[in-house]
Formats: sequence, C-alpha cells, structure tokens
Amino acid sequence: MQYNFDAVINRENNFSAKYDELGKKFGRDDLTALWVADMDFMSAKPIIDAIKDRAEQGIYGYTSRPDSYYEAFCEWYRKRHGFNIKKEWIIHSPAVVSSLSLIVREVTQPGDKIIIQTPVYHPFFEVVEKNNRKLVKNPLKKVNGIYVIDYEDLEKKVIDEKVKFLILCNPHNPGGRVWTKEELIRLGEICIKNNVKVISDEIHGELVFGGKRYTPFASISEEFCKHSITCLSATKTFNIAGLQASFVVIPNKCEYDKVDEILGILDIRRNNCFSLVAVEAAYKYGEEWLEQLLDYIEKNIEYVINYCKERIPKIKINKPDGTYLLWLDCKELGMEDDELSSFFINQAEVALNSGIGFGDDGKDYMRMNVACPRSILEEALKKIEGAVNKLEK
Repeated sequence: MQYNFDAVINRENNFSAKYDELGKKFGRDDLTALWVADMDFMSAKPIIDAIKDRAEQGIYGYTSRPDSYYEAFCEWYRKRHGFNIKKEWIIHSPAVVSSLSLIVREVTQPGDKIIIQTPVYHPFFEVVEKNNRKLVKNPLKKVNGIYVIDYEDLEKKVIDEKVKFLILCNPHNPGGRVWTKEELIRLGEICIKNNVKVISDEIHGELVFGGKRYTPFASISEEFCKHSITCLSATKTFNIAGLQASFVVIPNKCEYDKVDEILGILDIRRNNCFSLVAVEAAYKYGEEWLEQLLDYIEKNIEYVINYCKERIPKIKINKPDGTYLLWLDCKELGMEDDELSSFFINQAEVALNSGIGFGDDGKDYMRMNVACPRSILEEALKKIEGAVNKLEK
C-alpha cells in the first residue's frame, strides 16, 4: 500500500512528550517541535492492526513471548544485515537507555573506565558517570566536514587509561555517520587487542540512506561477537517508542545471566501486551512502510540542506549517512551556547536540541529532527530564515 507521510497529524490529544513537554523543556509551548527523536508519522498499518486486534481481546494480563516473536526479530537481522542472532543471546529490556545503564551497572565494576566518542547522545555520559564509572572521551575528528574516528587517540587512551569498555553509537547520533565495515574492523581490532568490550547502541540501524550500509558490530566475525553486547530495537524504526520494548544481544553467558538477573529483580522482564504484537508485526510486515519512510526522510534531509545552502548560508549542514537527525553547524551565527539556544527558542520559535548537550564537542551546534511532514519543515525553516535575517539588519 502507499503511505501518506505528508499528512499532518494533530497530536494535541496524543499525550506526546514532544509536544506536551515543550513548556517544561523550552519555557514556552508555541514552538515548532523538531527536537526529541520520535516521528510525526503514523506507524505502519500492520502494526496498528496488530494493536487493535490485541485491544479487542479485552484482557490485558501478563504476557508470554511466543517463539514467533524471537523468530521475527532474528529473521529480520539475518535477512537485512547478515547478522545471525541466537535466541539464547536475546534479553528483553524496556528501552535501549535502560539497557545501557543496566549493562554498565551489572557487567562493569565501580571505577572502571569506559570510553565514548563525542559528540554523542547525552545519556552515554549519564550511564557512565551516574553509575560511578569513570568517563574517558575519544572525540571524533572532522575531515572535510565529516566525522571520522580518531584511532590514534582511541588506542592511546585505551592503553594509557586502562579502559575496560567502549560504548559505540552505530549509526552515530548526532553526527549521522553510518560507520563502514572497515571503520568498525579497525575500531574492533584495537578493542580486542586491548581486551576492551564493545557495548553497541544500534537503535538507528535501519535508518540509512544514499546507498550506505549499516553493519552490526557483532556480525563482523565470531571474535567481534564474543567481545560485544548489542542494544537493538524496533522502536525508532517504526515510531513505536512509547510501547517500551528493546532487545539486548549478549553472547557471553556470564554477562547474559547478570543482566537477566537484574531485570528479574526489577520485574521488567516482560513485554507489555501491545509491544509484544507490535514488534512482531513490525519485523514481519513493516518493511514496505519502512522503505517508503526512508525515501521520504531522505528527501526531507535534502530539502533542509538545500534550503539552508540557498537561503540561510550561515547554517551549514553535511548530509548524514543515516538517522533522521540533522546536525546544524551554527558557528557563523557568532553566539555563545546559551544565546544560541535562546535564539532558536525566542526569535525563530523552533524547538531543537542544543548541541552542547552532546558534550563540549557539540558547542555551536543544534540538532534538528526532520521526521515530520514537509510542510512542518517549511514552516520551521521560514521562521529560522526570518530570525537570521533580523540578526543581520
């Protein structure tokens, strides 16, 4: 079937954090919301139908996961990415950030050093530091405007700081890089040689454009698989984050048991009854919707980049390989970070994520979510253009 991603959906009664929490987050609720990473699109019809069918049963008790749930997940990754996941490696967790925090708490030790590659998704900082582990930064380098891994810095810090774990963002948020297999091999070889375990957040793995290819870190070789823990989810891909379901793939039995035990202690091992059917339907029947979505989002990305190039040249954007998040270089606006955030809120009246929230390397940047109907982007860009023009007068 053909999906209509241009349709603007009123989310006033949707209990949406993206809209209902504007006042709390930005101090006003009349902004064009292009911040938190969920989409303003209806999910795939097979997912909606599966939830409706489940709702009509009228009993919403504790859930039991059927084999078909695991089979749908494993078949998706085998077919699309050549990643052969065994059922005995899979743990259910409510969300990827929950998984990262629990993995750090249960698999690492207090005081262990964990390396992240900045600028990066802000919970990476929190799951390390708030769990009493020590944070080591391996800042990404920019080459011709594109982020690349600084392998020399990585290896030096891994050795000098005696790092035990690396949290990888693959694809990268907010930089939009989909790491190539060759890049991941070089990173993995450094980690394996120095006995560093890789914890890989791969929630954006399906959101890839322009002929790029997402490679699951653990799929590269048996050795890479043994030295990794992978966090995966259908929620970003199919816009079902509110259903609270994700997968952790842990090939090491000892590590698996530690994470599984804490999930049991917290009593969060089970899916809710709607996430169970929605996730299975997504992996079985959601591919047609996804392919249309990717085409629409890629065109949105190109629209924003071209608009800025032609009409707001002080804002620079490199086309991302993946995700629906644009990383806006606002250096030429000449503002400090608080001033820059205030400018987008109070002059442009657009809600974006401030780059400084992704680490010091995010200074002078803003993150824009373009997973919305084109008309919303048109409105936002006109407002940004008008605000920038006023600065120049």
